[in-house]
Amino acid sequence: MRSVICAVLLTTGLAGMSPVHAQAPQVPPNATPEEPTVTPFELQRLFDSYALLQAQDQLKISDEQYSRFLPRFKALQDVRRQALQQRTRALADIRRVLADSSTEETQIKERLKQLQEIESRGQAEARKAYDAIDQVLDLRQQAQFRIFEEQMERRKIELVTRARQANRANRPQRQGERLP
Repeated sequence: MRSVICAVLLTTGLAGMSPVHAQAPQVPPNATPEEPTVTPFELQRLFDSYALLQAQDQLKISDEQYSRFLPRFKALQDVRRQALQQRTRALADIRRVLADSSTEETQIKERLKQLQEIESRGQAEARKAYDAIDQVLDLRQQAQFRIFEEQMERRKIELVTRARQANRANRPQRQGERLP
């Protein structure tokens, strides 16, 4: 059962990539041909698939539980991603409004209210998604799931940090630029 789910996850993870990426990665003008490019969205999808696979082992979820857990965990990931995207757009809008010196305070208040609504809605939707997951898990698994999520978040930050360091190390230094 798990191998079938793994195959489905990998297929859906790779299916989300554009056909161009599946055939040959696109190379930005300033990159060398050896540097494959993967979008942040693709990386997030792959990491989410990895987290789904790890969840069964970490939480000791039975196959029957996992078939119910899988869509609920994916729903939680989707809720978080959508809330983050909406929040990022709202902050960019606030940044744009603040940059305009003719902006009135009422416009700023409107944007802040929109941001608060986005954050409140995201928290409420995440709470519902957690409740749905908790219906599948026993009490011990619920607690382990919270710890598991923290571990996955730390792992993601660690991977992003390593990737950024590798990118900086591989990037040619421009004249007058200091290395970090």
